[in-house]
Amino acid sequence: MFMSADDYRESLRSHRPVVYLDGRRVDSVSDEPAFAPGIRALGVTYDFARRDELAPLMTAVQHTSGKVVNRMLHIDMSSGDLLNKLEAVRLLCQETGCAQRYLAHDALGALFQSSRRVDAATGSAYSARFDTWLHAVQDVDLSIGIAMTDAKGDRSLRPHQQSNPDTYLHIVARDARGITISGTKAIVTGAPYMHEFLVMPGRQMGPEDADFAVCCAVPCDAPGLTIVARPAGRPGEKTALFSNRYGQSTGVLIFDQVFVPWERVFLAGEWQHSGQLTWDYATHHRHSCIAARAGFGDLLIGAGALMCEANGFDPGKETHLRDQMVELIKIVEGFYACGVAASTYARADAYSGSFMPEPVYSNIGKLLLANQIYDMQRIAHYVSGGLIVTLPGPDEDHNPVTAARLADVLRAAPGVPYDKRIQTARFMEDLTASYQAGWYSVISLHGGGSPAAMKQEIWRHYPVGDKVALVERLLDRGVAADPERPITLKRQPGRCCAKGCSAPGEAVMTDLPPARPSGLS
Repeated sequence: MFMSADDYRESLRSHRPVVYLDGRRVDSVSDEPAFAPGIRALGVTYDFARRDELAPLMTAVQHTSGKVVNRMLHIDMSSGDLLNKLEAVRLLCQETGCAQRYLAHDALGALFQSSRRVDAATGSAYSARFDTWLHAVQDVDLSIGIAMTDAKGDRSLRPHQQSNPDTYLHIVARDARGITISGTKAIVTGAPYMHEFLVMPGRQMGPEDADFAVCCAVPCDAPGLTIVARPAGRPGEKTALFSNRYGQSTGVLIFDQVFVPWERVFLAGEWQHSGQLTWDYATHHRHSCIAARAGFGDLLIGAGALMCEANGFDPGKETHLRDQMVELIKIVEGFYACGVAASTYARADAYSGSFMPEPVYSNIGKLLLANQIYDMQRIAHYVSGGLIVTLPGPDEDHNPVTAARLADVLRAAPGVPYDKRIQTARFMEDLTASYQAGWYSVISLHGGGSPAAMKQEIWRHYPVGDKVALVERLLDRGVAADPERPITLKRQPGRCCAKGCSAPGEAVMTDLPPARPSGLS
């Protein structure tokens, strides 16, 4: 049974997390105005799953239980699943800018793979524990926060070398009942209004860091857990025509001797597997980020076209505006195409059978959007004009002394009313020139890892050796040039310089997604 947005908001009342906002304790997360845009954004993920015409995108059958679940809690089992996830995330972010719950989808997919890999290597029973917890989460349709990024302390030191060990989350005690953890997780999206948190390692750990290699599920109101949050979006601001309705809070999670029973523990000291879990999550998440920023880009494209119209221009006739709008479209659809390619060339994980997006295309798409988010905003500013940051405030719209005169002189295109032009300008300001716009830029740049990390993954997985072999063959320095030599139409494992890295596997395409529902982008 899927919750509605109202059900979700009410469900938060059954939890009593310790949440601080702007120096004060929040009594009720559901009733806190500063969190309303975030709760409303997550509500869309619930309501969309209940709409019949969106069901092909927003729901899926979980293969381990046979039950229909929210797409944002589903484990991908085909290229079609990955394509549907892309479309679902793009649709959600067209409506909300950032819907948060795709982070849970990405972490669940990574842990589904990792738990089976660790079991195979160590004989542990993590996968059975994880599946039991996963099914419970899916049955109740919970919102899960991803607590992965540690506070980190001195970045030049490894976790066990920190003067304050609590800059990284770690195990401080174990007994027959479970583990006790302490430490700090930062940049947790949607932290105040999650039902539970999935704690994950944020890097490859070494043998000295074994206590920091921990993954577990923690209720939002677990004793010893404190959430220090910031507002979601720009609640209550009259000029914030988008982000006073939708936005996301982020929070710092401080764990102080938090007990976690063994049935909720999915990694506890197996440091050799921490890096792979982190990489799996990063690949899934970068794939989702592509769709999320494409949804945001759709908002900029639509607002840019409206601003051109409101300013009295037809981009089809004004070459300089048309060129800018086409550039914006090229950027958005260009990085989104990488997500489609990553889905098409996806392959099944050897241990779990679930599908992993192809890592080269996933990382290229995320790298493109991380850098080009600033170009997207620049283009939006170009086609909009300076009015988006210089127009009078909304209270002047009702000032009997100035309103009529402003409505007369600030109208541009004769067929576009003053209020439509001003609303569009304020919408564009909110998306591209406000505090919230800066938030979108930073999460686009650093969310899912830094650009340097993406470049590392591209180099690690790209089959440079295949290209070397190609040129060697043509130069007759390696394999003899033979025009009759069969050409294999799949990506072959190749060497990457001296390391001999393997290339991704051949493309697999199964269970194609259904046609897009009418009205979707």
